[in-house]
Amino acid sequence: MYSESKKTGCIEVICGSMFSGKTEELIRRLRRAQFANQTIAIFKPQIDTRYSDFEVVSHDAHKIESRPIKDAREMLEVGNDVQVVGIDEAQFFGANLVEVCQALANRGIRVIAAGLDTDYLGKPFGPIPALLAVAEDVQKVHAICVKCGALANHSHRLSRSRKLVVLGEKDVYEPLCRECFNKALEEDARSAE
Repeated sequence: MYSESKKTGCIEVICGSMFSGKTEELIRRLRRAQFANQTIAIFKPQIDTRYSDFEVVSHDAHKIESRPIKDAREMLEVGNDVQVVGIDEAQFFGANLVEVCQALANRGIRVIAAGLDTDYLGKPFGPIPALLAVAEDVQKVHAICVKCGALANHSHRLSRSRKLVVLGEKDVYEPLCRECFNKALEEDARSAE
């Protein structure tokens, strides 16, 4: 983990399915940094306006002020006083997110990124797999499968949209374990025929 006594940059990634507590954990870590009087900067993708335009908000309504941006390179504009950078919904940024996080960490900044590691089809999502590979610390969090109660690792989309990015909540996604997710994908394929 990060040592407060020395300015050492690092990358931490919090990943998992929808409703697993990724944003909640991100906010918790950022609040701890604030309590330690560290200067923080928080970013989220501009397209994520589900709860707020200018705040990172968890499903449990915990929130923290953030800056919405279009491109990950905008994070490089943080001042030299910034000690911690938080990133929510990291999967929505392009492949350059990895380079940006590396550059920030190389400047001595603690980077904490939260995002989905797989998409609605169970495939690796955006820059997250590459970010996991270069991170010093990775925490995979889990939801509970709404079908059987096991640990959920997948975000099953309830709508028929085939677009990669569809913003939504419980009306559009449900957390499922591997077995229930595979069954749901089979059912989706049969109903599409």
